[in-house]
Amino acid sequence: MGREIVSHEDGAIYEFAPDLEGVTTVESGAQLTIETRDSLDGAVQAESDLLESVPEEVNAATGPIAVEDASPGDVLRVEIEAIRLAEDRGRVITIEGFGLLDGHEGIEAPRTRITPVEDGGSGSQHVLEFGDLEVPVDPVIGTIGVAPAGDSYTTLVPHDHGGNLDTTDVTAGNAIYFPVLQEGALLAMGDCKAAMADGEMCGTGSEIATEIDATVEVIEDPDVDLERPLVETPDAWKPIASAETLEAACELANEDAIELLAAEHGVDRTDAYLLSSLVGGLEISQVVDPLVTVRNAVPKEYLSDPF
Repeated sequence: MGREIVSHEDGAIYEFAPDLEGVTTVESGAQLTIETRDSLDGAVQAESDLLESVPEEVNAATGPIAVEDASPGDVLRVEIEAIRLAEDRGRVITIEGFGLLDGHEGIEAPRTRITPVEDGGSGSQHVLEFGDLEVPVDPVIGTIGVAPAGDSYTTLVPHDHGGNLDTTDVTAGNAIYFPVLQEGALLAMGDCKAAMADGEMCGTGSEIATEIDATVEVIEDPDVDLERPLVETPDAWKPIASAETLEAACELANEDAIELLAAEHGVDRTDAYLLSSLVGGLEISQVVDPLVTVRNAVPKEYLSDPF
C-alpha cells in the first residue's frame, strides 16, 4: 500500500466541528504523509516580526481525513512514525494576554526569537540555536483530533475530541487513540513544534512546518469505552484530559486511568483508585490554552493493551 500525501494545500481547518467534510477518504490501515504549515501561518519569519495579539485563525490543522468504516463508538488509532522538519527555522514568541507569566514583571510581550535548525555534528541529532545555546530537536504535534460530538472548538482549544493538546508524548514512536464521535472520524493535525517543554509556558514551542508519517487504524467494538484521547508510548498508557482548571483535568485523567485499571485487573473502582495512587503518574501537558491539559502515565507492566 503506497503512502498517501495529504497537504495543508489540500485543506486545513481552524475549527473542529461536528459537520466537517473530509478532503480525502482513506481505508483503515492507510499509511499517510501529512504536510503541515507552522501554527502562525508564516506570519513570523524574523525577530522583527511581532504579534500584538493571538490571530483569529491559528494552529491550522491539515485535513480533515475521513477514515472508512469509522463510526461513533469505535476508536481511531494514529501511529506516529516520523516527524520531519520542513523548514530551516522555528519561532518562539510571547503575545500580550497569552502565556503562563503574561503580565508578570520583567516579561516582555510581544517578543520573537527565531530558532535556526542546525546539524548537531558527528551524526548527532539536529539542534535549535537559541542565542549561544543549543536545544535538541524533538518534534511534537501540538494540535491533533477528530470531529467532536456536539459543540465546535477552535484549533486553539483542547477537549475530549483532542484538538490543541500540546502534549510532548504526541511524537514519533508513539500512538494516540481518539474516540470516534462522527462517521469517518475526520482526523486533522498541525501546530507542530521543533521542540517544546511540558507546560508550553510562554504559549508556544518552536513553531515550525513539518511532514508527518502516520498510519491510521479503526478499532471496532473496543473493549473499553474511550471518552478522551489516550497516548501509548513504548512503556506506558497515558489518558489525556483537558478542563478549565488543573485540578479538574487531573480528576478526569485519573478517572480514565482507573477505568482502564479496573477493567485490566477485574477490581472495583475504589481498588483501581488505590492502585492508581501507587503506579500512575500525573504529568502536565500545557497550562496556557483556554483549557489546561494533563495526562496520567500508567506503566505497561500494570496495564496491557486495553483494546
